[in-house]
Amino acid sequence: MAKKDISPEDQEDKEIIKAYRKLLKSARYSQTEEDVRKIRKAFDIANESHKGVRRKSGEAYIFHPLEVAQIIAEEVGLGTTSIVCALLHDVVEDTSLTIDDIEDYFGPTEARIIDGLTKIEEVFERENSIQAVNFRKIILTLADDIRVVLVKLADRLHNMRTLESMRKDKQLKIASETLYIYAPLAHRLGLHALKSELEDLALKYKAPQVYGEITSKLKKTSAVRTRFINQFTLPIRQELDRQGIKYRIQGRPKSVFSIYTKMKNQKVEFEEVYDIFAIRIILNVKEDVEKAECWKVYSTATDFYKPNPDRLRDWISTPRANGYESLHTTVMSPGGRWVEVQIRTERMDAVAERGLAAHWKYKDKRSDALDSWMSRIREVLETSSSNPVEFVDDFKLNLFAKEIFVFTPKGQIRSMPHNSTVLDFAYEIHSEIGDLCIGAKVSQKMVSPGHTLSSGNQVEIITSKAQRPKAEWLEFATTSKAKTSIKNYLKIERKKIVAQGKTTIGRAMKKYSIKRTSKNFQILSTFYGVNHTDDMFYKIGIEDIHLNRLSRLKVEDGIITSKPRRKKETTLDQIMATTKGKKSDFVLGKDSAVNYILSKCCHPIPGDDVVGFVTNKGHMEIHRVSCDNTVKLLSNYGYRAVKAKWDSNETLSFLSGMLIKGFDRKGMVNDITKIISNDMLVNIRSINFTTENGIFEGNITVFVNDTGHLKSVKEKIRALKGVNSVSRLE
Repeated sequence: MAKKDISPEDQEDKEIIKAYRKLLKSARYSQTEEDVRKIRKAFDIANESHKGVRRKSGEAYIFHPLEVAQIIAEEVGLGTTSIVCALLHDVVEDTSLTIDDIEDYFGPTEARIIDGLTKIEEVFERENSIQAVNFRKIILTLADDIRVVLVKLADRLHNMRTLESMRKDKQLKIASETLYIYAPLAHRLGLHALKSELEDLALKYKAPQVYGEITSKLKKTSAVRTRFINQFTLPIRQELDRQGIKYRIQGRPKSVFSIYTKMKNQKVEFEEVYDIFAIRIILNVKEDVEKAECWKVYSTATDFYKPNPDRLRDWISTPRANGYESLHTTVMSPGGRWVEVQIRTERMDAVAERGLAAHWKYKDKRSDALDSWMSRIREVLETSSSNPVEFVDDFKLNLFAKEIFVFTPKGQIRSMPHNSTVLDFAYEIHSEIGDLCIGAKVSQKMVSPGHTLSSGNQVEIITSKAQRPKAEWLEFATTSKAKTSIKNYLKIERKKIVAQGKTTIGRAMKKYSIKRTSKNFQILSTFYGVNHTDDMFYKIGIEDIHLNRLSRLKVEDGIITSKPRRKKETTLDQIMATTKGKKSDFVLGKDSAVNYILSKCCHPIPGDDVVGFVTNKGHMEIHRVSCDNTVKLLSNYGYRAVKAKWDSNETLSFLSGMLIKGFDRKGMVNDITKIISNDMLVNIRSINFTTENGIFEGNITVFVNDTGHLKSVKEKIRALKGVNSVSRLE
């Protein structure tokens, strides 16, 4: 009898059931009959709710919640409640099911988490960004139940894994948002593996060529790396075996994004990044002897290889704020190569890879680090700006930053964001101390409020009752608490000045028989060249506006009849109308529909992938897709982004910079300038060379036609004797 062909629909149903069974196998913290019943019910509801719906890739929508639940169970390690919420995270938004229905089916906890996960309606004011508003909503729910954010991160990870089916401009926006918000959030929650994958996938779509090159080079050097790791670890393994220590050793390359960041920051090629990989020694020991055993292994490793004293990091004695614990050292291998060695226990490794929050949930162990961070989140929420974009910036600055540890005069340790100042520390102690701060004694030395602190500093704040917060303090205050306190004080002071200015102009209007109506106030604002009446009152209060000009106005029955100067119309709406909604990209050239400027932060040239942003002032600003500012702009102002491309028919000159490094010799600068000017016929805008101990570094800015032209110039210079590297200046 002939075997019956399976229809595509039946085949898809089989794949869905297969994915569901895989999820059940991964749900190791959900093994009771009640747990399995709840997960089955959630799956059935999700499957029925999303029936007939397909993703951009063409696959059935149910695969998305199944994959998100799989990430939650397998890669984050959460239990039944989170798996149920992952399966149902889109049903309230996309179907007729309500939060009340979820509560009836599962209970108040699941209903609360899914309510937090339900996306907000895409309505925003012109000056705000929907992305920033969304992020604020996420953080508000984080303070309530951290599982909301863990499921949200899993949702974002699966969206990033399936991003190839989206349009290029959507890919850029989502990748930028991921780098700007979600990867730092994963890092802060200790989800190292998830954070690294989010960063790598974001780079894949933001800079595909760079991503491809690094990935290819990592594959090519894999065998050599494995041989090196085996040889390097052999004496350590033999000694640990002799001591009877239970351990396992991993030699893993750094993430693609991490290597890219090092190349970019250090301005070096792939081959020059010395710590492409790290060797990790993971011990299987009891919790009460973890610290002693880790230091014992450190002693063993440094018996064989000389350590770099400047590269020792002890995060066991003082864990990072996200709970990360490990001992890091960098040692010199026999071949003259620096190698990073990380020493930790199985428990520390679980927290490092899966996250402190998840570990806390399934082990039922409270964490001081997590509690401390959650307290700081609530503090930021209570004191943060009402502007969503400012909120995101403050939140990132204070809660995603690297940290330093400083001491009070009594020896209490305080964790502060990297680059914190004396003023930040004063406000961290108490807002009143911050308001009265005139300086500090740092390690017995007098310093100003703007002095930047370092780890290990002991800080004694000095105050004066005559001191008051000043607007210029905002230039060196870095923490949200300090900035918000200063802004609040200045806001109260401004209100007093505005009230004073309103009284002053009221008396003057009475003198000239002008009625105090809102219409008259608006006319006077335009007359004095300010946008808002409050701004006018403030300027009058600080005597920046003088009222003797009121006598020039024509007044009839108390109403001003003079025509004030007309304000310039903004071109923002015009530009958005001209560029938005077009299927084709905005073409950059002499005949462009809208005037544009090339951003000075990244100096884009033809051949670069670029994107346009419409500013408040009505300018079109062109940035390279790889520019750091593009990440922030796409994350916060995605609705102002415009797809752009270069006019391939135009030949113009654009300014670009090169950084050249190498060994100095007689005539080196002359040879370089000869290649640029004579051989390549390229105009030089500026040139600056410095030499130290026989090593030179040169900055040259030149006018080139496009990226291909710049590449040819770089290759010609790189071929010169003594030149080590030529890179484009960011």
